[in-house]
Amino acid sequence: TLVPSHALELVESSAVQQAVRDGRIESRRTPNAPLDVLVQHLVTIGLGGGFRPDELLEEIRSTAAYEYLSEENWRWCLDFVSGGGPSLSAYPEYRRCGPDAGGVWRVASKQIALRHRLNIGTITADASVLVQYGPAPPGQKLGVVEESFIARLKPGDSFWFAGRILEFVRLRELVAYVRPAKGRSGAVPRWDGGRMPLSTTLADAMVEQLQRAAEGRYDTPELRAAEKMLRLQARWSHLPTPTTLLAETLKSRDGWHLFLYPFAGRNAHIGMASLIAWRAAQKTASTFSIAVNDYGFELLSADPRDWAAMLPEMIAPRAIHDLTHETLASLNA
Repeated sequence: TLVPSHALELVESSAVQQAVRDGRIESRRTPNAPLDVLVQHLVTIGLGGGFRPDELLEEIRSTAAYEYLSEENWRWCLDFVSGGGPSLSAYPEYRRCGPDAGGVWRVASKQIALRHRLNIGTITADASVLVQYGPAPPGQKLGVVEESFIARLKPGDSFWFAGRILEFVRLRELVAYVRPAKGRSGAVPRWDGGRMPLSTTLADAMVEQLQRAAEGRYDTPELRAAEKMLRLQARWSHLPTPTTLLAETLKSRDGWHLFLYPFAGRNAHIGMASLIAWRAAQKTASTFSIAVNDYGFELLSADPRDWAAMLPEMIAPRAIHDLTHETLASLNA
């Protein structure tokens, strides 16, 4: 059963089904002995009745990920769960698990046992940061936003939050201090919790589905459900295809917008948006607001920009040395 949160997820569903039928499933490489997972497993087994190290080691080495787990790493994991290792040995809360009189390793502390049970499961969100007016004096608390969003802001950057435009002042002890901003444009916070990223395989399959729509072939239930939206997009603009990069421009009261749809995934789009904004700023100094998702990204400039005339040069191929220099410069700008 598919419950789409927006119309393009219908196209994603059609793309997934077609990719599965074609046998195009992205590979997943088995991690090689991830010790962070192993120490959590040791505490969990210690909670569930305990374990004897030699017996548990034999069981762990029967798995593909830990087949070649070294004795040294195994001993490190036991030391870590029993005393926190060399760095955390002074803190009692890191003495999670240890041997009893019979040599069975168990979790003796009820507080540690409760905390571990409460934290078992999948991490579905980034750390939260409190947004508050301040810092001198501390003012109204406006809400929380994910740390990954705040980490990309520099003092003086503006963003939308709680229905108002705010200027980022500083981050201290998971509190983002802000003040009212004078402008009308800014970044929009996003939350990553529970959202699966768009893989390159799925992105390619999705663009192929848009190609079918561009050719008038609405031959799956999902494409037929999205047909009105896709036909409207084709009439007002164009549909992206494997051989077509769609770019759209817009002038609004906030400024001059460029929308680009590479369908390369969120992480790639962050890098692309930063790079193109940096290249544009080399022509005329300006400040850009960047918004990205899995399908594309937006650049917003408060100053006039003829994006249609500039774009061919902005996306033109570069020599690998030049591209490396520009990419690093754009990410550090």
